Amino acid sequence: MEYGELHRDALVVDSHNDTIVAHVRRGHLSLNGGDSYADRHPGTIAFARSLEEPRSGASPMQIDYPLMRTGGIDTGFFAIDVTLARGSHLAYAMDGFGFLLHDRDQSGAEVTIIRRAADVLAAKEAGRPGLLLAIEHADGTERSLNVLRALYEMGVRSIGLTHNVSSCAADGNAEARDGVGLTHFGRALVEEMNRLGMLVDLAHVSPSAFFSALEISRRPVIFSHGNARALCDHPRNLTDAQLRALADNGGVIGLSFVPFFVDSERPTLERFLDHVDHVAQVAGVDTIGLGSDFDGGGTLLEDATHLPLVTRGLLERGYSEGDVRKILGENTFRVLQDTIG
Repeated sequence: MEYGELHRDALVVDSHNDTIVAHVRRGHLSLNGGDSYADRHPGTIAFARSLEEPRSGASPMQIDYPLMRTGGIDTGFFAIDVTLARGSHLAYAMDGFGFLLHDRDQSGAEVTIIRRAADVLAAKEAGRPGLLLAIEHADGTERSLNVLRALYEMGVRSIGLTHNVSSCAADGNAEARDGVGLTHFGRALVEEMNRLGMLVDLAHVSPSAFFSALEISRRPVIFSHGNARALCDHPRNLTDAQLRALADNGGVIGLSFVPFFVDSERPTLERFLDHVDHVAQVAGVDTIGLGSDFDGGGTLLEDATHLPLVTRGLLERGYSEGDVRKILGENTFRVLQDTIG
C-alpha cells in the first residue's frame, strides 16, 4: 500500500498538543480555521499570558481541525499546561476548555470529545476530529479528588502528574530528587484515576516518580511526549530502563517532534526515525506512539499536514504495514481501551 493511502486508512492518534492555549494567545483564534474572537472578553489565560508569536520553523498554527483532517490525525490529546497559572491552576484549565467549547459552538465545528475509547473509532468513521481533553501538571486538580471527579465528568481523560517543575503529586524532571517517588496525594491521585478511568501521563516526571507511578498504577500509563535518552541526553527523554519498564506496564511513549528531544545538534526527521528504531529494539514496537507537541515546541515538522512523512519514513525503513499502524495510533488506542474504557 502506498504511504499516503496507508496513512489515510490507519487510525492516527497524537498524544500531545498545546493548541488550545496557543489559539487563545494568538488572539482567540478559532480552531476551526480562520476566524478570531478578538473582541471576546479576555479570560484567565489571556490575562495571565502575553500574546504569542508564531514559532520559528513552523506554520503560524501547527494544528487545528482543518490541519488535522489534511494531516490524517483522527484523534489528538488537547492538553492545557497549568504550570504558570500559580494560584489559579484550575481556573486556567477551565478557561481553556471553556474557550474550546465556545469555539466549537460558535464555529459549528463537527468534532467529537473523546470520553470512551469507542469514541475514537466513531470519530474516524464519521470523519470528525476526535479531541481528548488533558491537563498537564496535577496542580490543576487543586489537590482534591473531588475536583478530579468533576474534571472527569466534564470530559477530561488524561492528566500529566507534573510539568518540568514539581507538583502536588510528584517531582518534575527539572527538580528531580533521587529516591523520591510520588507524594501521598500523588499516590491517591493515580489510584483514583485508575478507578475513574483516566489516563496517567508520566511525561515530565522525575525518574523516581516515574518508577513509583508504575508500581502504583493498576492500568497502563502513557508518556505522552518525549524520546529516547540513549540517542539524545535530555532529562525529558526516557532511559532504556524506563522504556523497558514502560513496556512491562503495557504503556506507550508518544515520540515527539521537539527538536532538542530528537538531537542536540542535528534534529532531522531521519534522526527522529532513529528514535523509533531504538525504542523498537529496546522495548518493542507495541510501546511506540506519536506525541507531536504541536504548538508547544514540536517544530521538527512544520505542521500537522506533514505527518504522512513519518509514515513514508517508517515504510522506507522496512517497518511492516501492521507495525506502522501500531505506531501511528493502534498502540495508543489499545492503552485507551485499557484505561478510559
